[in-house]
Amino acid sequence: MDFPQALRERRTDRRLSQLDLATRAGTTQRHLSFIESGRSVPGRGMVVRLAESLELPLRDRNELLLAAGFAPVYPETPLDGPELAPIRAAIDHILTGHLPYPALVVDRRGDVVAANAALDLLTEDADPRLVGPGTNAYRLALHPDGLAPRIRNFPTWARHILERTRHLGELHAELSGYVPDRDPGEQHLGFAVPLELDTSAGELHLMTTVTTFATAVDVTLAELKLEAFLPTDPATTEALLSARGTGSPR
Repeated sequence: MDFPQALRERRTDRRLSQLDLATRAGTTQRHLSFIESGRSVPGRGMVVRLAESLELPLRDRNELLLAAGFAPVYPETPLDGPELAPIRAAIDHILTGHLPYPALVVDRRGDVVAANAALDLLTEDADPRLVGPGTNAYRLALHPDGLAPRIRNFPTWARHILERTRHLGELHAELSGYVPDRDPGEQHLGFAVPLELDTSAGELHLMTTVTTFATAVDVTLAELKLEAFLPTDPATTEALLSARGTGSPR
């Protein structure tokens, strides 16, 4: 895909007019029109400004730079590399700080990078092949050998997961096969879905929070998400406190 087409597609995906984007990027609509038609070739600084103005993820910004004929400017460092050792230590610290509440860190595909000990209560009885670093959190949630048999509100929770994975192609297709094809009902709240899970400590009612590394300038870090499960009632709080795990994040 050439740069003018790539830029147009990203702009229209975000429902921005040429004037809107030009204003954000500090240029004129006429100049932007020339860029999108291929009549004007932008410099690297303009491409970076346009990508920032579109609020693109770092991976997409690199792709836009490549389409314009420039080298990527945002590194993609392996998480297990020595350069990111301080980040790994910080992630472990954050996960420990969420105890007694379950929390995990996943990458852009939902693959588990790390988790704290409290997650063991949620994953008990799941197939060990679906649990731990390198496995997929979305697959764990919906697979019949994962959490699915113990999720009381599975149809609505499953649709919540499927909405989050539409961009994941083959994985989304696989996950869709685990979900019953029926209307979740009038009480369905869309993305605002709590998790109702049977465990050895009783039925847990949990909401999730998702935190990103918003100011990261490395693709790997920018794509990480910290997901924490928080209690929505006193009984769940008490159950998590009673079942509090010990040890370091996994």
